[in-house]
Amino acid sequence: MLIVDEIIEKLKDIISADGKYGRVFDKDVAKSLELSQANFATMKNRGKIPYSNILNFCAKKKISINWLLYNQNPGSLVDTTDKYWIKYYPSVSVSAGGGAYENEDKYESLEIPEYFVDMLGGKDNLKNIDAINVVGDSMEPTLCSDNIIFVDKTKKDVSRDGIYAFTTTHGLFVKRIQRRVDGKLDIISDNKDYPVQILSKKDLIILGKVISSFGLVY
Repeated sequence: MLIVDEIIEKLKDIISADGKYGRVFDKDVAKSLELSQANFATMKNRGKIPYSNILNFCAKKKISINWLLYNQNPGSLVDTTDKYWIKYYPSVSVSAGGGAYENEDKYESLEIPEYFVDMLGGKDNLKNIDAINVVGDSMEPTLCSDNIIFVDKTKKDVSRDGIYAFTTTHGLFVKRIQRRVDGKLDIISDNKDYPVQILSKKDLIILGKVISSFGLVY
């Protein structure tokens, strides 16, 4: 994958080609990605890629996300990427809490390139996968704010340690869950600034296991 500065330069080339701007600045990229200049500057300085914003930008411009992020020739993907789709909920965020989404009907079709299908369990499993956003820093460095994660809704058995999306009375979260010897669950943030919580199974509803984010497989 390209680094943030390289992606920004490619975005500037795309925006410049529209003919609406003369010289394209970072503020123009921020506007095109529907980000504030402050948020854009922070992401750039931290080397974070605003995946959900870039996906929306590519969808509007009809640009291959694989070309933009991976420098792959879009012509070589035409016969494959159009065949694979999963539900993506751009308005739903997890980690800092964002509300349940099992009844959410505002989803988009997210195009999945062929090379990524096997990472999600194969083409027959795509119907079980939802894509949602991460917000906040509680799961850094494993998951960063604005990452898109892929949740397998068939994997809800927390007796197997892993990263899960779940709801409590306080909202929607993504955390690492480990089963304790007393039957309760350790709810762990990979960011060590956040304390471990201990919950009973009845305190949360497991929505599914996080099996991947862009570029990472768990």
